Amino acid sequence: MESWEYAMDHVDVVVIGAGLSGLAAARTLTRAGRTVAVLEARDRVAGRNHGAVFRNGVPVEMGGQWVGPTQDAVLGLIDELGLRTYPSYDVGDAITVYDGAAHRYSDETFGLSDEDAAEAGRVWAAITVTAETVDLGTPWTTTGAPELDRQTFDQWLLGETTNSVVIRFFRLLVPAVFSAEAHELSLLHFLFYLKSGTSLAILVSTTGGAQESRVVGGAHLISERMAADLGDTVRRNTEVTGITQSESGVVVAFDGGEIAAGHAVVAMPPTLAGRLRYSPPLPAARDALTQQFPAGSVIKVNVAYPTPFWREDGLNGFVMSLDDAFNVVFDNSPEDGSCGVLVGFLEGRHAREAAELTAAERRERVLADLVKYFGERAGEPLDLLELNWNEEQFTRGCYGGRLGAGVWTNYGRAVAEPVGRIHWAGAETSDVWNGYMDGAVRSGYRAAEAILAEPR
Repeated sequence: MESWEYAMDHVDVVVIGAGLSGLAAARTLTRAGRTVAVLEARDRVAGRNHGAVFRNGVPVEMGGQWVGPTQDAVLGLIDELGLRTYPSYDVGDAITVYDGAAHRYSDETFGLSDEDAAEAGRVWAAITVTAETVDLGTPWTTTGAPELDRQTFDQWLLGETTNSVVIRFFRLLVPAVFSAEAHELSLLHFLFYLKSGTSLAILVSTTGGAQESRVVGGAHLISERMAADLGDTVRRNTEVTGITQSESGVVVAFDGGEIAAGHAVVAMPPTLAGRLRYSPPLPAARDALTQQFPAGSVIKVNVAYPTPFWREDGLNGFVMSLDDAFNVVFDNSPEDGSCGVLVGFLEGRHAREAAELTAAERRERVLADLVKYFGERAGEPLDLLELNWNEEQFTRGCYGGRLGAGVWTNYGRAVAEPVGRIHWAGAETSDVWNGYMDGAVRSGYRAAEAILAEPR
């Protein structure tokens, strides 16, 4: 072993990042008898999960919050930690707004006309069939991968249909899932992501889908309970700046010191992982990948009311608008109904544009859109909380990273492949439920198990 290992703190594994993936890895490793240090730059754990409280005392989630069927890793962890879930409110009609009119619906048409719904269904079916061909473990080996990867989803969409409403409909769905525009990700990445989360239908559904349930008290409690179990293993306010690697171990540098270990798990968003200093430098493919793995753009807004008044009108709170900026809305009320809450998102270009406004201007625009959807009562909230995830220093965007045209086929192998003693974790590195909390947990387990499989 190198002499530096005796001159500073030493553990078996250093985990960088105390979100779901990093803590899941650390928990697995410590249970296997390994010594671990988790270094977290923030003054809190939970990464892209984050809780807040309205002025009336009701808690609300400002980050990732939903779980659903087949998300077995995170659901199992929730149960193991003594947390529980409750169903998202999904009783009544939804609304789709386009061409200045609000269309209520309770079927699978999304409120589109018969002609538009039929064409949207045809395009949807084409997406579904093609997504099934993607190889989740190695997307770049998918049959026809070069062709799928060299075009953006938007290019494919424009070649698939000329129906303007259908084009606008799918240009809304893409930001709703990725917080990025349809021209900002490759068709292969779009298809991979859909299959990773089972299907497009599952990703956009509430009951039976990815938005089916919420964690009582907030999803951030998953990480907080793991961190509590790990105790002093987790070091907050510790910003990592670089990793030096040798054949026998790593030295992780942070503001205020260094720590040596046999392995490192980098559980950071890829774009941030690429900003660390590595010695020796990372392989060119890994470095090129992180340069082309940007996060989405999103501002999440929760709005509280005395009651969920929209339910009185037979509405479930779900809105999609092809006309407006604040264009995806859900009922986010607490389980006990102590107040009404609507949550919505400014995503992709709308988030970037809204970020240039003042908080008061954003509030005015958000409330104007909600009044359009739900009536004048929506303009009189008890409270409004927003979080621009692109301004978060140690996240720099949500919901997750995306790959543009050509990146999967050129650099895809580097997404999760270890570099010597450095392992990568995070929702973007999972082949199942990529980009979701479940994928984050799975990635942490994978990285830990890979380390445990290596000789000590």
